[in-house]
Order: sequence, then structure tokens, then C-alpha cells
Amino acid sequence: MRDASEGAIAVPPTSQEKPKRRLLRRPARREQILGAATRAFAESGFGATSLDDVATAAEISRDMIYRHFESKAELYRAVLRRAQDRLGAATAAPEFTDSSLDALLSAAAAEPAGFRLLFHHAAREPEFRQEIDELRSCMFDIAHSHLADAIPDQAWARWASTLVPTVAVEGVIAWLDAGQPDRTIAALRIGLALGGIVEAARSAAGEGTAHPCC
Repeated sequence: MRDASEGAIAVPPTSQEKPKRRLLRRPARREQILGAATRAFAESGFGATSLDDVATAAEISRDMIYRHFESKAELYRAVLRRAQDRLGAATAAPEFTDSSLDALLSAAAAEPAGFRLLFHHAAREPEFRQEIDELRSCMFDIAHSHLADAIPDQAWARWASTLVPTVAVEGVIAWLDAGQPDRTIAALRIGLALGGIVEAARSAAGEGTAHPCC
């Protein structure tokens, strides 16, 4: 019996055909660009990253980026705003509780590049230092609103309010760098470090003449 496939002509795949570009609505395309730009800027920094690099990461043309952003600086600022908005949405709570640190870790894990860009890379870019200074000022205000009553001496309350957000952020980045070990335990350990800062400030306030580092 003759094989039914015998004599059939094999049609090779048309390897020269280019994949069709996905058609996205404007908000979805903007989000795609911002996500790719976040990764690109976090990897190489603002100065060393071109719009061509972002276009390659997003798998679109450079012209497509210009339909959404007038310049690289505008794109970078949009990336920073997006990272701040995501962080704010994840950690928004009227009170600082044990779950606040877990929320911070979750936000960092959702987009590590955005977290690192916001707190490490952007601070080194003179053109965007104002945005980061405003972010840190906001973090200080939030911390101070929680610590002012717990630490009677206002000088030490300001010291703790400056240090607590810094240690929290650096603790989260160290957790990312370590490969994101158990999130619950990480939140507890960072919480212990923050609690130590608050207790040190309260003790120093009681001693009166103690140096901040003691």
C-alpha cells in the first residue's frame, strides 16, 4: 500500500516574513514603552541609554517613542513618576503597621528595576535630583508623622525620621540583591532594624547629651 504522504511536496516556512507588530491602544503602548525604558535606564543609566536602546528593548521603532514622549528627559521623568505611583499605591496606608514592610517588599519584587532606578540610580543624575529630593522629603514627612509622638526630643525624632526610610529602602535593595529570600522573614528583620533606630532615638533623648551614633 502506498503511503498517502508519498509524493507530497513539502512547503518550507516563509522565514523571510517579518513578524507582525502588535497593535496596542495608546495607554497600553505607553505602558510598554515605560516598562522597557525602566529596565534600560536601570541597566545603563540616563546618559548611556539612548532612545534607540529603549526602542530595541520595547521591540518598537524610535518614531513610536516620539509619538508618546517629546524627549529622553521627558521619558525618564515619566519613568520616575510611574515608579513613584506604583510604590505609593502598594504602600498607601493610614498607619505604619507590620504589613507596611511586606507591601514595600512586594512593590520592589514586582519591578526591581523601577525600585533600584528610583532610589539608587536617579539620585546620581543631576538633572533629576530635584525629583528624588522631593521624594525623600515626602518619605521623611511620613516617617516623622509616625515618630514625633513616640520620640519626645524633636531633634532625635528628626534624626530617626531621616534614618528609618533610608534603612528601609536599603534593606529592600539588599533583599533584592540577595535573590529575594523569604519575604515574611525579610520584613521582620528589616522591622527589627527600624525598631532599633527608634529605640536608640528614644534612649538618646532620655540621656540628653548622647551622640546620635551611640
